[in-house]
Amino acid sequence: MPNRILVIDDEASIRESLTGILSDEGFEVVCAESGELGLTLLETEQVDLVLLDIWMPGIDGMETLKRLKEAHSHLPVIMISGHGNIETAVQATHLGAFDFIEKPPSYDKIVLSINNALRLSLLEKENLILRQQTERKPSLTGESAAIKNLQQQIDLVAPTDAWVLIRGEHGTGKELVAQSIHQHSKCSGRPMIELNCAAIPEELIESELFGHEKGAFTGATAGKRGKFDLADGGMLFLDEIGDMSMKTQAKILRILQEQKFERVGGSKTYSVNVRVLAATNKDLEKEIEEGNFRADLFYRLNVVPIFVPSLRERLADIPLLVADFLVQISRKGLGAKSLSDEAMTALSRHSWPGNVRELRNFMERAAIMTPGAEISAAMVQSLLQPGPIASSSSTDIAAGFEELFGGGNFKEAKRIFEREFLQRRLHENQGNITQTAEQVGLERSHLHKKLKSFTDDEDS
Repeated sequence: MPNRILVIDDEASIRESLTGILSDEGFEVVCAESGELGLTLLETEQVDLVLLDIWMPGIDGMETLKRLKEAHSHLPVIMISGHGNIETAVQATHLGAFDFIEKPPSYDKIVLSINNALRLSLLEKENLILRQQTERKPSLTGESAAIKNLQQQIDLVAPTDAWVLIRGEHGTGKELVAQSIHQHSKCSGRPMIELNCAAIPEELIESELFGHEKGAFTGATAGKRGKFDLADGGMLFLDEIGDMSMKTQAKILRILQEQKFERVGGSKTYSVNVRVLAATNKDLEKEIEEGNFRADLFYRLNVVPIFVPSLRERLADIPLLVADFLVQISRKGLGAKSLSDEAMTALSRHSWPGNVRELRNFMERAAIMTPGAEISAAMVQSLLQPGPIASSSSTDIAAGFEELFGGGNFKEAKRIFEREFLQRRLHENQGNITQTAEQVGLERSHLHKKLKSFTDDEDS
């Protein structure tokens, strides 16, 4: 794909001559005759570099540069001026300009400066992507036959351009599989654009996918690029694809087939080249039978199906997973924790309906609730099998509240109620601290301190 250059200059002759020269050099050129129009264009157009005049009617080049850098800090800008001086050049550099060229411009110098700026910008992008990949390098933990088979499938499909449908239960690690495919793909040098289809309201999902023009709907005060546009030349990951409405499925099918789309509220057609990964926990064949999912969309996405095994199918991987989670937990300030052999046995015997996500949440909960360095089997058993919610029987109710009403003062009764209430909410949320905090209306750090205080009281 050729680099796109945006020329912002109020002189038509300059715009025309720059367009001709840069087109001959293999660049794609778009133009704007004012700073306001240039900034508006940047809301919806992807460009790689800006050539910006300083003296223009309306907002001048310096103000345009300032606003541009606030919205697009990594976009290289080369200033052009017929009234340049050292002070102006220094000011432009402080505002983030890459270079300053005087009019009439030397076209050889402009082309050289553009190439230098683009090379530096590419290095900065690659450095950013490398840092992101280092911070969250995808890793499929385990040595079971199921996980080795999964890794082999990833190794085979990742270097190709094939689309992949990743299937598996909740919490099995479908997103991690997508990240691993991206890491080993030909477009690993570009970010993978992600969209959780279940997290976006139906009335907004078209805007998220395709983008929208300014004024397309109430609240659209500026144009916006969609996920397909952002993923051009790279990879798009559509998570929870089975939760899309039939209306959205019809529109996305056309885009997947043609790789073309229009933004909401616009008529211009954009062409893209996007590799799509999709994921779902639903039985799509059953959804098709029930009329909830389009068969043609399923066949378009299901080029290479990958099934992620449940934790029940890879119980032998639990010790390795636990070791990884304990390292991650220690980095959150909970201290180094270990697990007794008996505790590990208890974990390996559990069914884990929430899969790896449930195990990770459980280990964080166990670490919080354990004051010492070793998580015992007794702690694991107590957290895996908390006391039952009181039944409708009056005898059971009395027994369930015996500790609460058995004596002590109001402060002690309040502490007992809080402990039981929060521990049961934690169990309902499979040990997820963040989700529990949101459910009960507490800050995560406050919930963490309360749970820790219950353990400290019992230990003293």
